[in-house]
Amino acid sequence: MKIGNIEFGAYPVFLAPMEDVTDIGFRLLCKQMGAAMVYSEFVAADALVRMVNRSIEKLTVCDEERPVAIQIYGKEVEPVVEAARIVEEKACPDVLDLNFGCPVKRVAGKGAGAGMLQNPDKMVAMTRAVVDAVKVPVTVKTRLGWDADHKIIVELAERLQDCGIRALTIHGRTRAQMYTGEADWTLIGAVKNNPRMRIPIIGNGDITTPARARECFERYGVDAIMVGRATFGRPWIFREIMAELNPNDLAGTACYVESHYPVMSTDWKIDVLKAQVLTSVRRIDEYRGILHSRRHLAASPVFKGIPNFRDTRIAMLRAETVEELFGIMEQAREMLKGLE
Repeated sequence: MKIGNIEFGAYPVFLAPMEDVTDIGFRLLCKQMGAAMVYSEFVAADALVRMVNRSIEKLTVCDEERPVAIQIYGKEVEPVVEAARIVEEKACPDVLDLNFGCPVKRVAGKGAGAGMLQNPDKMVAMTRAVVDAVKVPVTVKTRLGWDADHKIIVELAERLQDCGIRALTIHGRTRAQMYTGEADWTLIGAVKNNPRMRIPIIGNGDITTPARARECFERYGVDAIMVGRATFGRPWIFREIMAELNPNDLAGTACYVESHYPVMSTDWKIDVLKAQVLTSVRRIDEYRGILHSRRHLAASPVFKGIPNFRDTRIAMLRAETVEELFGIMEQAREMLKGLE
């Protein structure tokens, strides 16, 4: 599979763009775990045009995480085009992705993100304008449609392809579904199997296990898959999926945690999570690095076997220093050893 000149090989697995989640520290860790490409948090075009510091910070990338995609969103064509040029100049990403899939009210309710699914003509015009404005490969991430009565993705995919995008990611839900219910991959498969489609199709939604990843590739024929919420507290899911799909490539993946532990043991996983915290702290600062990391820890399946886990989870979410957070994690490690 290729996007532009980037060759990904067989069965590539991408890290989905997620607000307040896919900061540079988390992207680096997921890359080290085997993610074929990582995506930034989505960036508001209007804020980029105004040079808002927080948005400009999101454009920071490093060579170790490449190939990397920067994702932007907006509701008007001109600011999005200007933002695309800013991204190309300041971040030099390998891919520029347009967000037409975010369902949250503050985005979609204002006509941006998945809100664009109510105005496909404007979505197509915006996409074409961005493709014409930049040299970097442009891709799109969207959903099946606005609601169950307006699942427009099969026709829309052709129109977006005609704009010159290099790949299309489809989340198998409508905007009305938000993140509830099961992702419907049948329409993703319909887009992929449309003989008029020539660009890579990336499937997204409810990929939580290696077995499900294999099923999505084999049953629906997608060129790549994208994993989102299943990475929370589990960045090693990329290694798990690779072990299922590309076992010969697993040895080539790196990891921040160099230790004598058996791969993916409980001790290894806890050390990986500690490395994630330290990476975020080094890349941002202690307060915000912990803020980004502790939600992953609280959601991690590693700690779910601890008796009265709720108390440990609350303590993690309240931790404000690395010392305090690591103390809680080491207590959790000892409790888990006591259960073995």
